[in-house]
Amino acid sequence: MLNPLSLAYMGDAILDTYVRKHIIIKIKGKPNRLHQLSKQYVSAKGQAFVLNHLIEEGYFNEEELDVIKRGRNAKSYTKAKNTDIQTYRKSSAIEAVIGYLYLIDNIERLEELINKMIEITEERVSANG
Repeated sequence: MLNPLSLAYMGDAILDTYVRKHIIIKIKGKPNRLHQLSKQYVSAKGQAFVLNHLIEEGYFNEEELDVIKRGRNAKSYTKAKNTDIQTYRKSSAIEAVIGYLYLIDNIERLEELINKMIEITEERVSANG
């Protein structure tokens, strides 16, 4: 099994790509506006919220929960930007499972997870105005 921080590194890139595709198709705006919108989906705070929501919902299988646990507990040597360490670790955990699903070529489950993350984020954003 790969290092959980390597999985998170991959997952960050994959999530960013899917989110960019989603907002470009949905919004069709200028790059600065698209970037501002994408931050709602890929922020550590947003990812931590989604992770908590999906865990409470019982969304993940045992294998994915193991990757999440390893990703959350991995010792990162980079400092969390604009957030606390707990939020940063939860963010790394969900990115790790995204990276894991991508690297094992489980694209169907990967897309299901990312679509669910987008849905939860959009519900949260519209509820908060």
